[in-house]
Amino acid sequence: MADRPYNVLFLCTGNSARSILAEALINQWGRGKFHGFSAGSHPKGAVHPIALQLLQKMNLPTEGLRSKSWEEFAAPGAPPLDFVFTVCDNAAGEACPYWPGQPMTAHWGVPDPAAVQGTETGKWVAFRDTFRMLDSRIKIFTSLPLVSLDRVRLQERLDAIGKSRPPAEPA
Repeated sequence: MADRPYNVLFLCTGNSARSILAEALINQWGRGKFHGFSAGSHPKGAVHPIALQLLQKMNLPTEGLRSKSWEEFAAPGAPPLDFVFTVCDNAAGEACPYWPGQPMTAHWGVPDPAAVQGTETGKWVAFRDTFRMLDSRIKIFTSLPLVSLDRVRLQERLDAIGKSRPPAEPA
């Protein structure tokens, strides 16, 4: 392991829901080995209220979570990034800034719960589903034996995680 935690950036277009959930989850499951960040190509400027409420219900810290531009992480003085994951299809197709340090990248697209229209219950179901998918992927990622995998194998594992589905929710 490096002499510092691995820095992980989660990207989405609006940085209001999916990438925010992922940031909170990696900081929870990373247990000091990983430090999570999130950003957006076109940040909304505010975290979605259901995302914050869900994190609070799951007893995950929400302090410091904010919607911000990915330009913050390409600027001088930004933390060196080890991994960059896109969690929405729009951000995956956009031209990303140059990330100093040549981080490993992968696309872990998940449905956008903030785009769900309809009842409050329907919106909560969408947020919970997205949370479960990200939770599952981040647990797999944080359990990888990073120091024993060469770059090619690690890239294969990162890509495979992006295709994984969470276990079925208990009835």
